[in-house]
Amino acid sequence: MSQQRIPAWITVGVIPVTNVLIAAIAAGLVFLYLNINPLDALQSMVSGAFGSGYGWGYTLYYMTSYIFTALAVAVAFKCGLFNIGGEGQAYIGALGVGLVCLGLGGHVPFIVLLPISIIAAAVFGALWALIPAALQAYRGSHIVITTIMFNFIAASLMNYLLVYFLKPVGTMSVESAVFDAASWIPKIHEILAVFGIRMAASPLNLTIVWALIVAFAVWVFLWRTRWGYEIRSVGSNSSAARYGGINIPRVVILTMLVAGALAGFMALNVVQGQAHQIKLNLVNQMGFTGIAVALMGRNHPFGIVLASLMFGFLTQGGSELQFEYAVDARIVVVLQGLVILFSGALQHMMKHPIERLYLNYARRRNSASDEQHAAEA
Repeated sequence: MSQQRIPAWITVGVIPVTNVLIAAIAAGLVFLYLNINPLDALQSMVSGAFGSGYGWGYTLYYMTSYIFTALAVAVAFKCGLFNIGGEGQAYIGALGVGLVCLGLGGHVPFIVLLPISIIAAAVFGALWALIPAALQAYRGSHIVITTIMFNFIAASLMNYLLVYFLKPVGTMSVESAVFDAASWIPKIHEILAVFGIRMAASPLNLTIVWALIVAFAVWVFLWRTRWGYEIRSVGSNSSAARYGGINIPRVVILTMLVAGALAGFMALNVVQGQAHQIKLNLVNQMGFTGIAVALMGRNHPFGIVLASLMFGFLTQGGSELQFEYAVDARIVVVLQGLVILFSGALQHMMKHPIERLYLNYARRRNSASDEQHAAEA
């Protein structure tokens, strides 16, 4: 089947939407098994995620974290690397943000501290990706194995640092001290209140603006710069790229440094924007979910933003579902798994049938047009 005859809106619009609809039907069967009306469940999820300022706030808050972790996967994937280390890179990025806020919070103006914390998140996340990148580039170690191992190392390291160095003396909770309020990233509802606009309190903070800027910057980096061209060349055909004079090890390390920095940015949202302290397990599996978001977004920044909104809806809507129907918390994981299954693993299941339908429709339309022109002549 000729791919050149299929318009882009079929590939990037109709096929992904169809996959999501099939996943929704499968989710409906799960709800029927749980004796829950699927339409009522869908209404509860939509209402919980988009029916109020509170719901929107949480949905966009989750979306912000997913954008960062998914971009970290997508950039690596463009180079032919499967970065599963977003969980650990985000965790270590949180360490960088936390150290900056604990050390400088209240001592320097926020306008000065914010760029420093952004740089710290990027540097700590990138450095955590450096060793797996070097092992891949110079020793041929598989990036999947090394990044998974570094997730466990990051968790152990953070446990050690929190227990022995960051936990305030005399407290039982394994978490750092709360940052000075002068270092907190402002919440959106607080900013809107200044302009007289009321919005329910939620964790949504200004990091979402940074997430959208970063998504656009990643698009520019990958499709409008020489470095991005080299990354995509290596991902498409590393042998041809090497023959063309591209330094493969250098590109691999550059890619993983960028991916680690992107994952580290997640800490701005969770640590500096919401928790205001370093906590155990603060990444909360969002590094792994970013893999699914990237797959669903076709590893394109624009698609990732839309897919992140979808997963933000599933996360917040799933929480509402637990409240309304007292279902197990893992039902959210099941819903995400169905979307991953049909949008990732089975993403080509509906590709050929839809393309065949379009080609048949286009053929009949062209035939009718030719007959009309012949009749007019």
